[in-house]
Amino acid sequence: MASKKEEMDAKGITTSKNDDISDWYEQVCLKSEIVEFGVAKGTMVIRPRGYYIWEQITDYFNKNINEKRGVENAYFPLFIPESFFNREAEHAEGFSPEVAWIDKKNTGDGERLAIRPTSETIMYDSFSGWIRSYKDLPLKINQWCNIVRWETKATKLFLRSREFLWQEGHCVYESEEECDRETKDLVLDYERLGKELLALPLIVGQKSEKEKFAGAKKTYSIEAFMPDGKALQAGTTHDLGQSFAKAFKISYIGQDEKKHLPYQNSWGISTRLIGGMIMTHSDDKGLVLPPKVAKNKAVIIPLLFKGKEEKVLAAARDLEKKLKSLNVIVDDRAEHKPGYKFSEWEMKGIPVRIEIGPRDVENGEVIIVKRNDSEKVSVKMDDVKSEIGKMFEKMHKEMYEKAAKMLEDNIVEVKSWEEFVKVIKERKIVKTVWCAETACEENIKEKTGGATSRCIPFDLKRISGKCPCCGKDAKVEIYFSKSY
Repeated sequence: MASKKEEMDAKGITTSKNDDISDWYEQVCLKSEIVEFGVAKGTMVIRPRGYYIWEQITDYFNKNINEKRGVENAYFPLFIPESFFNREAEHAEGFSPEVAWIDKKNTGDGERLAIRPTSETIMYDSFSGWIRSYKDLPLKINQWCNIVRWETKATKLFLRSREFLWQEGHCVYESEEECDRETKDLVLDYERLGKELLALPLIVGQKSEKEKFAGAKKTYSIEAFMPDGKALQAGTTHDLGQSFAKAFKISYIGQDEKKHLPYQNSWGISTRLIGGMIMTHSDDKGLVLPPKVAKNKAVIIPLLFKGKEEKVLAAARDLEKKLKSLNVIVDDRAEHKPGYKFSEWEMKGIPVRIEIGPRDVENGEVIIVKRNDSEKVSVKMDDVKSEIGKMFEKMHKEMYEKAAKMLEDNIVEVKSWEEFVKVIKERKIVKTVWCAETACEENIKEKTGGATSRCIPFDLKRISGKCPCCGKDAKVEIYFSKSY
């Protein structure tokens, strides 16, 4: 008799992506076995195949920042004294609603300790002792760690949780120009990661004054757009100017033998990227993964017929050896029919399925099925490895182009307030000219039931016209939508 778990798995995904995307997304995450809910509300257990995705993100990005930008990885404490936050007033105010505190009666240190919501303050205290001369600059440090933000809103696996994983980079520069340049370059590095690793198209640009990071001079972001009509801020970089250097007494003796304040930036991406990738690519059969981040890149399913099992299984095992680098799975379970196995591995997001039966063995070929579109091709045994490599490249391209078309189709350029409201109600992205005033932005959010600015695109052009909300002269082009 099948267990309760097997009965649930056999049902596959029971909700359509188009009918109830929230329930569909949760089912995909859980039934694909990449993540599950933690015991404490707002936490999650990232299972091995899910954590493998994060490892690919860390490996990809480490190569970029370590080799290309000279950033070094380090680690800083989880607990941050309350007095550190109070040194930079805007930063402290911006994070106060999200901070989880350990009361001073438990710390024994005379003040409360924050459980790391971000690490500017604890890292910059160290930086003030590390930097003495212009020869110590630039200082480029990154850490991979966990973060706690006490979200009061509804939590969602990967997309909004009270504890999550991320990287946070923190650099200190001698010149404002170098700081500005690298802050902008790093957000473009994030965009490339999204495209090259996750097949995820992203909108890139500068955040508004209202939406920028607390204490920053400028914030840049990558914005994904989800099929439920909400934007997902998937990564940010922040030009911090000199405010944190002043607050944490970071200074250096320059080549002119005078004391100077340096310029700083900070930047980060998190496991939220995994959620954005899942929601963008997956379908009603379950998880769809870009091959580059799939731990098991192929599954071999022997089609077993009575009296011919040995030849088929021998061929499957031989093929497994040839495809060892793909961490291939051989599903030779006799208790399940092929259809059940096909559905299970589709639900778990294995990029390609290799079917091999008695006739295939005789003909020296196999059938390969692509997960992203169910395309089937017949391939000679000797060519399987090279053909799968080509398929993976094709799959990544197809997935990116499909997602890019979805994004493009949901961006609507508007000129009037009536059009603005209509597009937001249709759960799409507004692209418009805007006055760039915070009061207007707050008014837009109130009038539309929660639409917020996403970012001002980098491809600046001469702006003309009136803001569709307040009627004042427009200063920038910008995107608005509802968001996670």
